[in-house]
Amino acid sequence: MSIAEFVRILGRGPGRSRSLTQDEAHEAMARVLRGEAAPESVGAMLMLMRMKGEVPEELAGFTAAFRDVLTAVPTPDLDWPSYAAGRTRGLPWFLLSARLVARGGHKVLLHGWNGLGQSGHLVREGLSDAGITRCAGPDEAAEVLARDNIAYLPLEGFSPALLRLLQLRADFGLRSCLNTVARMLNPGGAGASVQGVFHPPYRELQADASHLLGLKAMSVIKGGGGEFERNPTKDIQVFGLRDGKPWEMLLPPSLEDTRKLNDGETDVSRLSALWWGDLDDPFAEAIVLATAALALDTLGVENAEARAAELWQTRHIL
Repeated sequence: MSIAEFVRILGRGPGRSRSLTQDEAHEAMARVLRGEAAPESVGAMLMLMRMKGEVPEELAGFTAAFRDVLTAVPTPDLDWPSYAAGRTRGLPWFLLSARLVARGGHKVLLHGWNGLGQSGHLVREGLSDAGITRCAGPDEAAEVLARDNIAYLPLEGFSPALLRLLQLRADFGLRSCLNTVARMLNPGGAGASVQGVFHPPYRELQADASHLLGLKAMSVIKGGGGEFERNPTKDIQVFGLRDGKPWEMLLPPSLEDTRKLNDGETDVSRLSALWWGDLDDPFAEAIVLATAALALDTLGVENAEARAAELWQTRHIL
């Protein structure tokens, strides 16, 4: 077995090549994961897809193939992927948003791989100051979710195969569609997911692929550094699903000032300081609340902005 037939479909040339169907993409990636594809063929397939532009059916097929071989991961209420390289972001305030959602009684599973960009490492470094436990594997994640309602599971802890393929970026010098697959993976099979993108066209692409995979609720935005993190000083177009159906909404700014999310700060202790009230930073607080509100809305919480504000005001009450 090999994936030569799929490489031919993608690379026959103008007028003859085409995208893979969902079933073809599923079979192609299944062969890759079974070790039946030469490394050169894998690289050719991924780069041909990049050149033509991936389509929802290909992303859905690849994602399903990875799900077939995943280590069992606990099922949360909300799936929260974090796979951005972080080259244009500041501190990961969205970690506090995820913790706030968990404070509302919703089980949140963060998962990811960061570090290729200039500040991508800040996500993992900021976990402790955000009050989120980094877990070694799915078993620990299940225990932490039951105790804290929130856990972070690194990609290497549940899908080393996907991590190896993502690391091909160092050889290609380019991202591949697997960066998108990682965001869509939803390893615990949650009914709701929030996703961030760096490039706006991927919002609709990920929403359409998630629809093919049968996800019930999701919100995808162009967020800070590609993460699911909302800038409260800008209006933002949200794409996704509600009750399994395509959905979109334009959200207005919640602050009048115009600010960038990246303010140059790299001191992750500011996350803890903001949570405990030792730091007065209205902009950072607005990021946390705006992001949490959209996550709560994805979960079907009514009056999500008011609920986020209530959770923030009562965050210190045991």
